[in-house]
Amino acid sequence: TIRPVRRSYYDPSSAPGKGVVWEWENDSGSWTPYDMDVGITIQRAYEKQHPWVDLSTIGFCYVIDFATMGQINRQTQRKRRVRRRLDMVYPLVSGTLPKSQSWPASPGAAAAPPAPTCACPQCLLVMSVKAAVSAGGLGAATLQPRKAPPAPSAAPKAPAPAPGAKAADGTAAARGSLKVLASQGGRLQAASTPALSSVVSAASPPGAGSGKASRPGMGTLNRSHLQRLAIAQSRVLIASGVPTVPVKNLNGSSPVNPALAGITGILMSAAGLPVCLTRPPKLVLHPPPVSKSEIQSIPGISHTCRKTTKKQAKKGKTPEEVLKKYLQKVRHPPDEDCTICMERLSAPSGYKGPQPAIKPDLVGKLAKCGHIFHLHCLVAMYNNGNKDGSLQCPTCKTIYGVKTGTQPPGKMEYHIIPHALPGHSDCKTIRIIYNIPPGVQGPEHPNPGKSFTARGFPRHCYLPDSEKGRKVLKLLLVAWDRRLIFAIGTSSTTGESDTVIWNEIHHKTEFGSNLTGHGYPDINYLDNVLAELAAQGITEESLAQEKD
Repeated sequence: TIRPVRRSYYDPSSAPGKGVVWEWENDSGSWTPYDMDVGITIQRAYEKQHPWVDLSTIGFCYVIDFATMGQINRQTQRKRRVRRRLDMVYPLVSGTLPKSQSWPASPGAAAAPPAPTCACPQCLLVMSVKAAVSAGGLGAATLQPRKAPPAPSAAPKAPAPAPGAKAADGTAAARGSLKVLASQGGRLQAASTPALSSVVSAASPPGAGSGKASRPGMGTLNRSHLQRLAIAQSRVLIASGVPTVPVKNLNGSSPVNPALAGITGILMSAAGLPVCLTRPPKLVLHPPPVSKSEIQSIPGISHTCRKTTKKQAKKGKTPEEVLKKYLQKVRHPPDEDCTICMERLSAPSGYKGPQPAIKPDLVGKLAKCGHIFHLHCLVAMYNNGNKDGSLQCPTCKTIYGVKTGTQPPGKMEYHIIPHALPGHSDCKTIRIIYNIPPGVQGPEHPNPGKSFTARGFPRHCYLPDSEKGRKVLKLLLVAWDRRLIFAIGTSSTTGESDTVIWNEIHHKTEFGSNLTGHGYPDINYLDNVLAELAAQGITEESLAQEKD
């Protein structure tokens, strides 16, 4: 998989320019640095002596309190420590910036576009746009902006950038050229793309945003400027009525999706067809901030929080006594295999482990499903499980008794928030918050006595506040009480062992999008999760059992 990389330059007066790094304390007690843009925002507020700074303006639901040096989650009110380091020194750049980061003033630089630095589809697409524009391609009659009258001889020329010039100057100049290009779209186009037709700052070359100035050569644009140029071109085409085909850079786990999008753009631009570049959708994990006064309890469900503790299996009954409730003796076994030991039912059990106090040639049939096994094998299977008084058929998964799990101790909160999920605009949302702390594994866990981790908690999950959504919540509460929501094992996403993982009951953790497959809209989700709960032995009959 080939991915583009970039190097960023920051002003010496910014946080990285001063060697300042802001960090937050994670669950393991170590420190994690904020992203550079977040650190710059925090440092700017700190230097202005603000008592706190709200990061929601840049997409994060946190408040940094400088008095206590803490980070506060606006939704859960959870607090973490933050710190400010001054020992991170980044290399300083003197003189002119590298050519790929600068804005050359020489018009001769546009004579021939430079070769792409790599062969990835994105770079090839950018370079193809550059070459096509320089050669007058991509529908020159449509893309060519209106010719401006020649500039007066007294007009000052655009000065070359001084040594150490900021990258922002090049950005301002790029927007100036884009404003000229976008002028073909008329006032309607200018109104629809304010970012591309904004007023040129004072740092840009004189006349860069004016129609009286000749625009710089397209061959001198760097990658970010070319991306803006391509977007401007597609918007001009849309405004002028030329049909365009959108090419999306899809966000998939496979490298095939972005590669296909890039290759499609290359082929279309090579054929002279207009390409409409679109930005990938934004991941929306959490709803807008909700105050405590807006949170409501759920009608028909008592309380808003439920805790679990370690529940040991009921003692006093031997495995033989447990199985006796669910089995019927078979005097004449059929001529088929036992699906546990894979020996013939007419022969003794092939189990070679600790021998239970049952003859190895006895055979029994489960009452509900009718599947037949060696009693010897069923006792061994029960002893290797949770030993909670329940049994699950290894062939068809029918559950006998009340199945319980090995979920570690924790807390489950649930309430209604005044926001609608995508696809459920007619109702509010039920928010579930699971919180399980790290601890030590018990005798029912894979490695008793060994510590386990709990990553990503508190975990926020969402259901529509509809009749079926409330039904799912009631069944999830039963699953929580039976310790079936989570388990301790190996994470399928990180590969970490001895950690808290989901236990085959899927939850929606993405509030306003569905980019990961764990969000909304998903018209089949409620039916699917009801089927998953039924597979764990949790149905509407379970609600009556819990009341009893």
